Amino acid sequence: MSAADGLSPASRNLLALLADGGFHSGEAIAASTGSSRAGIWKRIEELRALGVEVHAVPGTGYRLARPLELLDRDAIASALTGAAAESFGGLEIHFQLDSTNSHLMRRAAHGAPTGTVCLAERQTAGKGRIGRDWVSPLSGNVYLSLLWRFGRAGFSGLSLAVGVAVVRALRAQGIADPALKWPNDILWSRRKLGGILIEVTGEANGQYAVVIGIGLNVNLPDRHGENIDQDWIDLARIPGGAGVSRNRLVAGMLNALAPMLADYESTGLAPYLDEWRRYHGFDGAMATVQQGDWARTGRIVGVSAEGLLILECEDGKVRQFASGDVRVRPL
Repeated sequence: MSAADGLSPASRNLLALLADGGFHSGEAIAASTGSSRAGIWKRIEELRALGVEVHAVPGTGYRLARPLELLDRDAIASALTGAAAESFGGLEIHFQLDSTNSHLMRRAAHGAPTGTVCLAERQTAGKGRIGRDWVSPLSGNVYLSLLWRFGRAGFSGLSLAVGVAVVRALRAQGIADPALKWPNDILWSRRKLGGILIEVTGEANGQYAVVIGIGLNVNLPDRHGENIDQDWIDLARIPGGAGVSRNRLVAGMLNALAPMLADYESTGLAPYLDEWRRYHGFDGAMATVQQGDWARTGRIVGVSAEGLLILECEDGKVRQFASGDVRVRPL
């Protein structure tokens, strides 16, 4: 993490010290960090300004409202196996970025290699689909983007295959019944657990630089969740999810994504489509597909071989959609 990442080195050191969630006296912090009491208080206020809940108890010390697991490059890299260890050599961890996707799009324009992975503890302008903001508080969630290049426009349906990889990783961490909603939502009990954002740019050599962004709610404070415009959930609220390690989860997703990406130009969506359909719980549901100012309402029939949403519309016609904001009616 560089000094330009939005938090001073002294404050980052203090955050790492407090991350265990236990009380630390002012004297112990001063001895560990070499800071004066005034310096410690300044660092505490800097953390609070970024939304970190720090409790101060006279005579006892300071502690975080909840323990934090900071992202650890070595822990992630050591858990990569097979294709992931070979494919994802460039692993960047930042304390703060505007957006991990935006950062990698810029890096791609300057020749960053395929397989570059970017993670951030915090985003100041996290990106969702259709221009939405992605709520991105400090150290509570996973904000991951990776760069992959394709030699041709052979990545139709990629967001669905990525969704399958994410569900596999969640299941491997003991999360039962994660689900998917077309085209890019990761759900649990019909509440949003995460999402996928894919951005593409053409390059002079005829290749396509594809940035795959994945956001997952791990431990999202209620005060930040108030800014989300739909029902949401985080892993901490799911049975078995409170103890999931962010570093192990990131490594698990990369392990699931690597073989899929390596073969996707030749295989396409086909090897993942049946599995995606098993995780999709909305066939037969009534839904509205919004595209700008235009909307269609009907019954979800399923997903085509190309990953298009099939909707039997209220006028009786069956239509396919390559994009759109899908709002499913409550059961």
